[in-house]
Amino acid sequence: MDSPLAVDGAAWNGLLAMQGAPQGMNPFMRHEYLAALHSSGSATPETGWTPRFVTLWQGDTLAGACALYLKDHSYGEYVFDHAWANAYQQNGLAYYPKAVVAVPFTPVPGARLLARNAAERTQLIKAVVAWCEQEGLSSLHLLFTTDEDVAACEEAGLMLRHTVQFHWTAPPSGYRDFDDFLMSLSQEKRKKIRQERRKVLDAGITFRSSQGTNICNADWDFFYQCYARTYYEHRNAPYLSRNFFERMQTTMPENWLLFVAERDGVPIASSLIAISASQAGAEGQFDSKNEVRTAYGRYWGALERVDCLHFEACYYQPLAWCIAHGFQRFEGGAQGEHKMARALLPVKTTSAHWLAHPAFADAVERYLAREGEGIANYLDDLEKRSPFKASLA
Repeated sequence: MDSPLAVDGAAWNGLLAMQGAPQGMNPFMRHEYLAALHSSGSATPETGWTPRFVTLWQGDTLAGACALYLKDHSYGEYVFDHAWANAYQQNGLAYYPKAVVAVPFTPVPGARLLARNAAERTQLIKAVVAWCEQEGLSSLHLLFTTDEDVAACEEAGLMLRHTVQFHWTAPPSGYRDFDDFLMSLSQEKRKKIRQERRKVLDAGITFRSSQGTNICNADWDFFYQCYARTYYEHRNAPYLSRNFFERMQTTMPENWLLFVAERDGVPIASSLIAISASQAGAEGQFDSKNEVRTAYGRYWGALERVDCLHFEACYYQPLAWCIAHGFQRFEGGAQGEHKMARALLPVKTTSAHWLAHPAFADAVERYLAREGEGIANYLDDLEKRSPFKASLA
């Protein structure tokens, strides 16, 4: 299908609800989110994301589906394959277009192969590989997948690649408040966080938060001003249009939490956090008894520079909110070893890859074996540098 709009939204979300991921209804795989990326012009053929959504049917019932895009570049993916593309080019081969099963611009782990059971999930990925071969594509890449996806991909013969993200997880008993959380950290890390928060407070900065429909139009406008400025400061155009966030405000407001930093009542910075909401879009189909309520650090920007404001807006305010509202997990996004000092610990994420050219597939497989050893050693090293007290590490 050449548009997410061609897939029935209720059927897609119902299938998503069946995945039973511990994070609940992953907001980024909701039909509303994918449709907004397309309808807003953010992820379209014009921006290098040509949708070719794949569906698997049993009679009139949607049994499987995935969000597949044809790509003529490797931007907005966060699993980097530029070296592979360059190697193809140097050998006179075309790497693009390639196929990507992912959520555009969104490095958040989640189900990529929506299916009712393991057998249909494997059937789905095999069908996708067959389609890529038929279309003469160089490669297929499934990014930030779940364990269930990984099992299906391995059965279909895909290669696995690992990267590292940093996530915060509350203990089973939770924390009473932010100070209780700080007391679980080593003295050095606890002192550093308090010093960073004090700098923001001494600068006269206060924060307010709004959730869901309580985020007003003016706040959405201000947020986008901050978001766009972050990109322009790095000499890039924003990936997401203002219209995309208008659609988020309209179609899935319950999945958004906004923090606004103010000085003397004047807003100067903001951070937008996504939150899981198991009932959203699935009419209660999701079995939430094992759900881990999750918040996702997504976007931020500031109109002026204040020392440590980024840490406060993107980590400390969201963590304090998670603790106060019983959220057990906060995912800080791609990369960022500095997040460990803020108690976000390393987590291995996985992608799966298929390359049509046998020689390049063999070379990449050897490369991934070496890279995988490096990732394992990196994780071992990071685990020795836990920010928590020795008794809790």
